[in-house]
Amino acid sequence: MENISFKLDGRICTAEKGTNLIEAAKQNGIFIPTLCHFKHLDPLGSCRVCTVNLNGRPVAGCTISLQEGMDIEVNTTELLDTRKAILEMMFVEGNHFCPSCEKSGDCQMQNLGYETGIRFTRYPHLFVDRLVDARPERIVVNQNRCIKCKRCIEEVKTNDGFSVFSFTQRGNSTKVSVDYEQEAKLSEIEAERAMQICPTGSILVKGKTFSKPFGNRQFDLGPEGKQFSLDKIKKHKTTNKKKRIATTSLAGCFGCHMSMLDIDLGLLDLLEVVEFNKSPITDIKNFTEHCDIGLIEGGCCNTHNIEVLREFRKHCDILVSVGECAIWGGLPAIRNTVPLEECLREAYLESMTSEEGATIIPNHEDIPKILNKVYSNHEVVKIDYHIPGCPPNANHIWNVVKHILFEEEYSIAYPEFKYD
Repeated sequence: MENISFKLDGRICTAEKGTNLIEAAKQNGIFIPTLCHFKHLDPLGSCRVCTVNLNGRPVAGCTISLQEGMDIEVNTTELLDTRKAILEMMFVEGNHFCPSCEKSGDCQMQNLGYETGIRFTRYPHLFVDRLVDARPERIVVNQNRCIKCKRCIEEVKTNDGFSVFSFTQRGNSTKVSVDYEQEAKLSEIEAERAMQICPTGSILVKGKTFSKPFGNRQFDLGPEGKQFSLDKIKKHKTTNKKKRIATTSLAGCFGCHMSMLDIDLGLLDLLEVVEFNKSPITDIKNFTEHCDIGLIEGGCCNTHNIEVLREFRKHCDILVSVGECAIWGGLPAIRNTVPLEECLREAYLESMTSEEGATIIPNHEDIPKILNKVYSNHEVVKIDYHIPGCPPNANHIWNVVKHILFEEEYSIAYPEFKYD
């Protein structure tokens, strides 16, 4: 085969003529992210995460067969932000509850979220309620997690060559459907492979768990020594001798506060330079002084949560959302796919534990009114920074706080940046 020269971000590279750009870039030490590309398949170009500029024009990188003299931009500021935006849209368009997903830690889309540093999304979550198809014999297909990458359609075949998956319907209603007759022919190993090639948690195998301890999952540790810089976070200048911190828990499980305490004896060192004001940690119920920073766990599910959040915005210079529930709703937001009236009827009138003849949904002026959905904190007030995780690692939380409040520079180790 003929070798040709081409440019990647101004650098002259070589590869065999006709080589796919994703593979050629890898050979030249440049990583281009993708969620649909397989080396042995014809280019799919369905996820668009690999968007690059070819001679100044944006195009899916996996569809490019290299020719002599091509000038390709990969890692410009604009392209990096475009890829990040595409990933964010994938996260908000489906229901990706990472803490409760079987594929968490082994999910390629989740890993690209880490690689691109997504702490929160600039777009609102849709909280759609799509079909979860459990009719196949060996697998379950959760349409809420499907990104329509076509991997399963192109790759999963029966021994006699029939496709198991296919696209049905059109436009925004397009979904991946299962041929139940062909799916029944799959062996257990073939069903597991279908789950593994899916870049999200959309395809799962029935009756089996593949959960592994943290550290043993594919994307837990990441590249050795990789750090996430905090240099884009604005430092907070204050004349206070001791920095003042306030914390609260809204619609959450209190797990983030428990994680804050996981620095163990390091908490004693922290108390040398900070003091806690309003916080469950000190049991101080009301603000007694203006605070440098407020840490908010949990989102807003009722009117009281909104009042507390606005109070924190008023009394804190810097406000930080801590954990998935605060950032986008988290597990409490599972109810966002259910109308409020239906949710309340199921909880108080029609559940297995409801008393016979129950006719009352609690309603009193002293009880905070439940909202129509769980809101992320940045939908209610301005949030200055977001710390993802369920719960976030203690070092992640306190390194962010110390980076904001003190002169020293801190960073986050890759294993400490997680969504679960």
